Amino acid sequence: MKELLLIAIGSAIVNNVVLSQFLGICPFLGVSKKTETAAGMGGAVVFVITISSFVTALIYKFILANSYLMSKGIDLTYLQTIVFILVIAALVQFVEMFLKKSMPALYQSLGVYLPLITTNCAVLGVALTNVTKEYGILESVVNGFATAFGFLIAIVLMAGLREKIEYNDIPKPFQGTAIVLITAALMSIAFMGFSGMI
Repeated sequence: MKELLLIAIGSAIVNNVVLSQFLGICPFLGVSKKTETAAGMGGAVVFVITISSFVTALIYKFILANSYLMSKGIDLTYLQTIVFILVIAALVQFVEMFLKKSMPALYQSLGVYLPLITTNCAVLGVALTNVTKEYGILESVVNGFATAFGFLIAIVLMAGLREKIEYNDIPKPFQGTAIVLITAALMSIAFMGFSGMI
């Protein structure tokens, strides 16, 4: 239990996928204009990363790194990236269909960024991290959920800050993308303060 807690805190806060590892920057900067949209995107990412961590861990353990196949000289682990991308793409399609049917307003507000979860390097990065760190199925799911929750925290914080910044008097050279990048850099520095926790 202690190990799972360390994995969760480490993935969500200490090694935040956006602010420490710099993965998933495109949706982080693109969807963080409004808190509601950011929370919706964060929720979709939490679902996709958690489920993909579970499915990819199962596929890796029982198919790609199967001990029986390995004993026969058949090593399928080199297919992991391709297989993981296919699993992630299928899950994102499922989420897209679900949101289009049940939450059309959120689906419209996410726009092009929802299909971008397929190519979001954070999702693939979590699956590959689980394999690299040799996590079991439970550890993979905890790591996936915690990483996605860290993404949710970061994108909602960024959206809140951007909503506040919108009404401030910002010098002309810093308006637009410049102030957003400066804000992201300051958030990243703030999250570096957690690096001594674990």
